[in-house]
Amino acid sequence: MDFSLDLPTGPLAEAVLAAARATETPPVANHSVRSFLFAELIAAHEGCLGDAAYDRDLLFAATVLHDLGTGELATGAARFEVEGADLAAELLRRHGVPEPDVDRVWEAIALHTSPGIAERRGLLCHLTREGVGSDFGRNAEVVSPWEKRIHAAHPRLSMVRSLVDAIVERAARSDAASPRYSIGGELLRERRAEGVTELERAAASCPWGE
Repeated sequence: MDFSLDLPTGPLAEAVLAAARATETPPVANHSVRSFLFAELIAAHEGCLGDAAYDRDLLFAATVLHDLGTGELATGAARFEVEGADLAAELLRRHGVPEPDVDRVWEAIALHTSPGIAERRGLLCHLTREGVGSDFGRNAEVVSPWEKRIHAAHPRLSMVRSLVDAIVERAARSDAASPRYSIGGELLRERRAEGVTELERAAASCPWGE
């Protein structure tokens, strides 16, 4: 299978990438871009690149902005997935994206940490979650032929620790940002109780490392 590391171009794509790089830590921004590339590989593997529901620009927006709630624009007033989805929606509206598409991206971002739900909410939600998960080692058999090229272009830079730090810091700002059984709430409780989270421990067994 042919595969290119070229990213979407145009005013919207440039604004999406700029928002991630300007407000997230470099490790998290790189993770967001890798999530898009992995999502494209999964889409190709599953044979859905030609589906009517597949939209490369919306997939780029959803994956690259999925952790916007961990960045400088996030206030910690809500769980990071929701806050990030709200911020992403504002950006898309400023660039004239139709409201139904804004809603699709919002849903994909808000549900990307919700296993068993995102997969049932349409192709964009499914691919966003799977692309993000691939950067933690899921779908390794699908993406492994290209992962070295992807990581060379967008290095990990101790991504897991950086991401957990950002999620925990924002989760600590309010009860609304850390509800029980949300990923932010659980990471905050684990970090406070043990100094390290299960997600960080799991990184040791990720085929790509931390």
